[in-house]
Amino acid sequence: MISIRTSSLTILAILWSQAPLPAQAPALADGRTLYAEHCAACHGADARGTARGRELAGSRRLRGRSLRELSELIRNGVPSAGMPAFDLPAARLDALAAFIRSLNSPAAENPALGDARSGEQFFLSDGQCASCHMVFGRGSPIGPDLSNIGVELTLDEIRESLTQPSARIRPGYGLVSVKLRDGTTLRGFARSRSNFDIALQDLQGRLRPVQEHEISGVEEEKRSLMPPVTASQRQLEDLMAYLSRLTGVVPGATVVPATPSGGLDFASIVQAKPGDWLTYDGKLTGNRYSDLSQINTRTVHRLVLKWTSPIAHFGLEVTPLVAGGIMYVSGPNQACALDALTGRRIWEYARPRTPGLVGDAALGTNRGMALLGDKVFMTTDNAHLIALNRTTGRLVWDQVMPEEPQHYGSTVAPLVVNDLVIGGVSGADWGIRGFLAAYKASTGERVWRHWTIPGKGDPGYDTWKGADPKYGGGGTWLTGSYDSGSNTLFWATATPWPVSDDRLRAGDNLYTDCILALDADTGKLRWHYQYTPHDTHAWDATEPHVLVDTGYRGKPRKLMLHADRNGFFYVFDRTNGEPLLARNFVKVTWASGIGPDGRPQLTPPSPGEAHCPTDDPANWDATAFSPVTRLYYVMTLEQCATIGPRGNWLQKEHGQKYLRALDIETGKVVWERPQIGTTASKHWAGVLDTAGGVLFYGDPNGDFVAVDERDGKLLWHFPTNEVIKSSPMTYLADGKQFVALAVGSNIMSFGLQ
Repeated sequence: MISIRTSSLTILAILWSQAPLPAQAPALADGRTLYAEHCAACHGADARGTARGRELAGSRRLRGRSLRELSELIRNGVPSAGMPAFDLPAARLDALAAFIRSLNSPAAENPALGDARSGEQFFLSDGQCASCHMVFGRGSPIGPDLSNIGVELTLDEIRESLTQPSARIRPGYGLVSVKLRDGTTLRGFARSRSNFDIALQDLQGRLRPVQEHEISGVEEEKRSLMPPVTASQRQLEDLMAYLSRLTGVVPGATVVPATPSGGLDFASIVQAKPGDWLTYDGKLTGNRYSDLSQINTRTVHRLVLKWTSPIAHFGLEVTPLVAGGIMYVSGPNQACALDALTGRRIWEYARPRTPGLVGDAALGTNRGMALLGDKVFMTTDNAHLIALNRTTGRLVWDQVMPEEPQHYGSTVAPLVVNDLVIGGVSGADWGIRGFLAAYKASTGERVWRHWTIPGKGDPGYDTWKGADPKYGGGGTWLTGSYDSGSNTLFWATATPWPVSDDRLRAGDNLYTDCILALDADTGKLRWHYQYTPHDTHAWDATEPHVLVDTGYRGKPRKLMLHADRNGFFYVFDRTNGEPLLARNFVKVTWASGIGPDGRPQLTPPSPGEAHCPTDDPANWDATAFSPVTRLYYVMTLEQCATIGPRGNWLQKEHGQKYLRALDIETGKVVWERPQIGTTASKHWAGVLDTAGGVLFYGDPNGDFVAVDERDGKLLWHFPTNEVIKSSPMTYLADGKQFVALAVGSNIMSFGLQ
């Protein structure tokens, strides 16, 4: 065995001189000889530079330059910098250029020789590398994730990282000791730092934001926590062979199950602490109601903006998550972790946007994330479901949800149920075969898929008369709800396709415009209800389905509440799908009501009469039920149009939005607040209700508003002067309650003054 702890520079030079040259070995060997003959005197035998010449190994200036560019540079020289021209034969010039390029190209382009399998075993066992680093979810998130190191670093940089870890410390992994005013000391990495706070990652891999008022002193340790690797020459070669071939997570591949590393278990999500916001709606039941009450009807007037954090997108629709004082936010193919107290960014993840998409996915719409264990999950614009490590923000697995290319996208915030993460797809407006799919959170392995458009021979196929419904729609782009008592997943589906031209799709067109009750473990259908059979209005059912256990008409019931785009408010017995109430919450003329069979009782339109509703009377944004007032809160739009002689809409009314509170026993409007401003669907925000008696929402003009849940009386407002098309959430940080929402291209967080 040799110890790399001693005489590091000498050993580095030896390793560099003996390093294998796998791919273009003859040319690179010639280039190495030419380098020693013509370049080493100025640039150093190890290409690290001298007083006479710049470094050539690991040079950011040279990285990415082509062979032709390097050849020309060597041939012509750089007279202004004192570098002479080298008039070498073309073959020798190219060999020298290839060698210099190899010093700066990613290691994966010319991976080291050696036994990569043996190197992997050394990494995971004898070398103890996995005690600090992760590769594809295996290991510990204390140090940097190495899953992509073969693309990020050159061979020389990997060698240096192993033999001289303190020579080049990765940003965000500077070691510090933070002395607190209470006498304790925290030691770890300063993942993010300002003049006023430090986002510290402790040496167990946990994120711990520390504020200025807590700190009495900070000692910066000018070294890496990692010691130089101790290995035999053969072990080192094998380890280099393994690391240099790591090029990142491959889409569609499942990862090896890692040893459980703690984190957030599902029981903690089911019984979430009021101070955390762990799912899209805060609770698996889909009810955006919080038990926090520091901000209440007496204190809400003291709300002020505490911080903002930008996300590069013109109109965010995301709902942030908060766990243990860390906020997780997503945007178009991007995600970040923030200090929930200050909004300071800790890590970020991004991948390129996908060209050629349609609909909201093409706009970059993303509504949020899901949490479980040591991971955070999100969908991408092209319908991949991905897992990131919560500590590092690095990709752990990447699953392609569709089986074949169609107009698929995804905008949904996934939902975690037991050990599964569940995602849906968008694109029904353009023609897809909709589905919902569940994957193992630990490995990315798909467990089940539920198609929303039946195939030939499946139940419901006979409800499509005409063409085969291969692209029948039925998107699943709104996050579902979950009943832990019965292990039932409730998920809504979108419109049939084509929605306005129904000539080739006679029949009810199951399972579009439905709520599906599924066995969460298998995805099998338990029951369904279709709100608008044979829809031609684009009244998809992708509005919240809120689960509540409460007394109803004199006895305890397990209910599901839903205000549909077709204009009717429904109350179900969620154990069997029985409609207990169906009453219009806006003016409705297309149907006189919902019959005993659960189907709309259609009223044929007549020319010159009003057709109501036209545009969406409800939308996808959050709704809420208060166990105190027993009212259901929903943003609505009243709008009608005059019917023309051919049944077409001649002219739409201007329309009027209202925030309405509905009595769940009767469906009647108890109170309402008119919303002055645009009626556009992209200026439509959801609600948040709290135990403090305060109902929050964004109005059409960009004000963030708080009203009394009992009567809708205005309590407070803040003019953001931006588009609000998201739903608020609330959380605790440092023992204080905050209310946050996405506004335009920013996350804004408000707290008491």
